[in-house]
Amino acid sequence: METASDYGAFMEKFIIQPNSSPDLLLNSLTFSVKDMYDVKGYVVGFGSPEWARTHPAATSTATTILALLEAGATCVGTNVTDELAYSINGENIHYGTPRNPCAPDRVPGGSSSGSAVAVSAKLVDFSLGTDCIGSSRVPASYCGIFGIRPSHDAISRSGVTPMAQSLDTVGWFARNPTILKKVGQVLLHLPNVTHARPSHIIIADDCFQLSSIPYDALTQMVIKVSEKLYGGDVLKHEILGDYVKANVPSLKHFLNKEHMNPLDALSSAMQLLARYEFKNNYGEWISTVKPNLGPGVSENVAEALKTTGENIDICHSIKGEWREALNALLGDFGILIIPTVSGPPPKLQTNASELKDFNARAFTLQSIAGFSGCCQISIPLGMYNNLPISISFVARHGADGFLLSLVESIYDNIKEQGTKLQ
Repeated sequence: METASDYGAFMEKFIIQPNSSPDLLLNSLTFSVKDMYDVKGYVVGFGSPEWARTHPAATSTATTILALLEAGATCVGTNVTDELAYSINGENIHYGTPRNPCAPDRVPGGSSSGSAVAVSAKLVDFSLGTDCIGSSRVPASYCGIFGIRPSHDAISRSGVTPMAQSLDTVGWFARNPTILKKVGQVLLHLPNVTHARPSHIIIADDCFQLSSIPYDALTQMVIKVSEKLYGGDVLKHEILGDYVKANVPSLKHFLNKEHMNPLDALSSAMQLLARYEFKNNYGEWISTVKPNLGPGVSENVAEALKTTGENIDICHSIKGEWREALNALLGDFGILIIPTVSGPPPKLQTNASELKDFNARAFTLQSIAGFSGCCQISIPLGMYNNLPISISFVARHGADGFLLSLVESIYDNIKEQGTKLQ
């Protein structure tokens, strides 16, 4: 799908004009949407030619898109997604892989690949993705931009193709935290939240062991800025795996099997629930249509289709216990700091078997907010060895406004500190 000017980010280009008023919050901003959102008169492709062929055009437009148009933003098209949204790499055998503007020989991340690339390449001011088990946070990190997974069920998903409803959220991308927050004010119906002082900032030390990027490269800027703005007493350290093991009793059903690391067990439960719900949503269509699935995706789908209902009730128990435990750890104004991903973006067309461990560590990191339903923002930290790196802030479920305001208030200091360290 790539043309020289659009980095292969777009499926369809069109213009849907907004309400026009200079007073509207998103006036004069442009956006695009992942090819999972209903746009009246267009067929949702879901990253698959067979899906597009077997489904009619949408008869209405997704609630989120309508809200953004009402707030003054102009919609300019739909973006490429990974096939059936079932990958975090960003490669699509049918429509091509959107080109990562930060690292052209590397994957853009998925499944909201085109949406992230459109923002990173400055083709739009912001874009909509989705996030189930990492589909907005991963490409945000790989493409060097801001990306948010809001609190689960905080925003309507009406008119958005589901992946796994117990985990699905909308997501969005921006190049700066001010636009990221403005979009959040519209979609989350937030007042202009000004409180942005954290009560405590917890660095999850064991989570940083999951990243191939050195600890100091990821944390030094944030630690120095936190000490400068809030004082050293605000910083805490936590072995998050120990906290999970002590506070999520239902996880013992997974720990007693193949997973001895509590964070890995959390990820295993999250992925089992995602596979089970994906099968319930699409198993019949896949069996009937027999789509030609690309590498990586075909293996993921095959694994999902083998899933049974065994342990699904336990997954839901773990999910509820983990949300309660993480909310308790963070309180109303606490922040957890973790790596967004397990390393820099992999090279294009890397064999799936070579990425098995890398992606497993990435999913472990995604499960912290993804399985609890808490909100998370991936924050770009610039380049390390000429590749984009990021860090993530996680806040309790429902604290989206606080999280967006905090990131906006602190980011200029992070950038300034980064310049000093280079």
